[in-house]
This record gives sequence, structure tokens and C-alpha cells, in this order.
Amino acid sequence: MFSRIDSFSRFMGMGCSSCFGFRVQSQDHFLSDYDQSDDEGGEYDDCERTDMTNGSYGELQSPSKRSEQIILFRIQTGKVCRETPVKETHLVVRSEDDNGNKMVKEYVREFKIGSGSYAKVVLYRSSIDGKRYAIKAFHKSYLLKQQVAPSETAMSDVLREVLIMKMLDHPNIVSLIEVMDDPNTDHFYMVLEYVEGKWAPEGSGASGGLEETTVRKYLRDIVAGLIYLHAHNVVHGDIKPDNLLVTGSGVVKIADFSVSQVFEDENDELRRSPGTPVFTAPECWSGVTYHGKAADTWALGVTLYYMVFGKYPFTGDTMLETYDEIVNNPMIIPGEINSQLKNLLEGILCKDPQYRLTLSAIVEHPWVLGEEGPIPQHVCRCKLNIC
Repeated sequence: MFSRIDSFSRFMGMGCSSCFGFRVQSQDHFLSDYDQSDDEGGEYDDCERTDMTNGSYGELQSPSKRSEQIILFRIQTGKVCRETPVKETHLVVRSEDDNGNKMVKEYVREFKIGSGSYAKVVLYRSSIDGKRYAIKAFHKSYLLKQQVAPSETAMSDVLREVLIMKMLDHPNIVSLIEVMDDPNTDHFYMVLEYVEGKWAPEGSGASGGLEETTVRKYLRDIVAGLIYLHAHNVVHGDIKPDNLLVTGSGVVKIADFSVSQVFEDENDELRRSPGTPVFTAPECWSGVTYHGKAADTWALGVTLYYMVFGKYPFTGDTMLETYDEIVNNPMIIPGEINSQLKNLLEGILCKDPQYRLTLSAIVEHPWVLGEEGPIPQHVCRCKLNIC
């Protein structure tokens, strides 16, 4: 499909080897959080994703307007889905409660949930409503020092994430509740809906993954969230198990919009692929433009494969082998599985994006329909009238 050496050479030296999750690593490596000592943000190892930029960040997408401009225009014109606006706080008081627990404003710290490239995620409980919230904590000074592209810093990614989440309101997408940015401090906080946990293969399924009924339910939730995003011309850019959270009632919600992009229209061409490499579509490795929605669908396929088999379809012992697996090697189905499910996997993980199943085809696939029937349609509040 692509010239192996010419295409791969573009990515040499663009990230540490641990970013690519070779087979010499444990499978858990792909789902683990970074462990840092400072709960309120700090300096983090940015090896979770790899910047595959070929050109300046300004060439990231072909529409004339960048994501930030598009989002601000939608917000200003009321073309947003949220009924309750995201709360914005510009005076942040950090203190302790009577038991010595750290507090940020009215939120009382309970324990750290995880951490990523730039932020800590800590569980807090509101002293006002008693509810639990997941708070992402950043250091602005650190974000501003991290160059993600020639003209962009990590702060740009975080601010774009906030803007995107200000628009969204869907039962299968994690909700942003409040943003706290005190100009007199170095701290920046995103207060998010708390979702109880992440899913992981139980080994109870026929092939070592989840039970087929659970896989179908989870996939339907993820697809519903993705359809909503794509209808609003939002490309997530990093669909993977780590960014799919499960509520106590078993509802899957899409999280982490830190590398997402918004488009003015249906033209979703991208050049930079900042997602996680083992979930990256073959066309993203070519060094030329590709379509973000089709790449999201490929990542959905890799996620489905992981749910079914408890492992990834394309990995290697080295960076070059991983690249070759994704771009050139066929998908292997280990053991016997439902023939309709096999057909679905083959359709989603088609290496040629022109023939890859689209989300509209996936929702009509017999295995996805199952006994449940069509995925419920979401009624959108925004003025775009596109859901």
C-alpha cells in the first residue's frame, strides 16, 4: 500500500520506543497510567502519543478555519448541544478541610485516579452537592514549555479540549462540568463527570476477551458517541480502551479530547496523527493527508478486536515491525468466533479507507443490531440539526 522504508523513515526519531507498545512490553502497558508524585499537575513524560507531523501545525487540517475558530463561532452563534453551560472559575482557593484533606475550591480530595502526558486525574468530592468529580490538574507553565508542533504548545491542546467539551452533550461522552483558571496561580483544572472505571478483558469470553453480549453493548455505546461526534464534525483522534470509561450501570462514555479536532464541514482531512500508534490507521503512516473520521473508525476496530480477544491485532517487537504489521500484514483471527462478528472485524479493519466500513454501515450490521435492534438515536439540542 505504501513504500515501507520511505513512509516509515518519516517517523524515526519522533518518539521514545515505549510509545509504540511493542510485544516485549506487557499488554497492560497500553492501558496503564503514568505515576507522578504531584497531585496538582506537574512534569509528565509525553510518550503516550507520537506526533507524526509532516509540515507545520497550520497545515494540520485543510479547512480554512482552525478548530478553535470554528468552535468559538459555534459557541457565539448558539450552535452547541449543552443545556447547562460549563462553569468558569477565575479565583481558585487551595486549602484543607478539618480532617487535613486537600481542597481545591469546594472540592475535597479523595485519591488519585491516574495520570497522563500532562495532567493528573484526581477524585474529589464536592462539599456542596456531595457528588464525586474527576479533576484533571495541569501546570500552565509546563504546558507552555511543551512544543507539540512548530507553532503550538501543549497548552493549545488543553484549551482546544476545553472548547470542544463545552459544545458536547451526549450520554456516551464524559461531560465537562467546570474549568478553573486563576490568572494568579500556575494551576489549571478541568472538573469532569466522574465515571467509575475502565473496562478490561475478563478472559471470560470464548477467545479470552469479554463476553460477546458485553462486547456488543459496549460497541453500541462507543458507536453512538462517535456518530454524535462525527455528525458535529469532531474527530476524536485517540479512540482506545484507556479513553473509554464505564459507569456503574455499564454505560460506556468516550473521554479525553486532548488531541481532537473540529472541522467546518465534511472535509476532515488531517496531516498530523497524534493518537496512540497501535490504534493508528494504516493511511496515517503515509506522511500525506488522510481522513480523520475513517481513522477514528479504524481505532474503533482495533478496540473491538481487543474487547473480543484481549490483545491487539497489530504489534511487533520493534518499531519497524509494528509499522509493518499495521500497514502490510493481514489481520489474524485467533480461533473460532461468530461469523457475523468476524465479518464486522474484517470490514472495520480494512486497510484501505475507501473500502472500510463507515459508522453508518456499522450501525446496520447484523451483529451490531443483534436482538437489541437499531441503536437509539440521540436528540440533539444544538441548532445544527445534524444528529
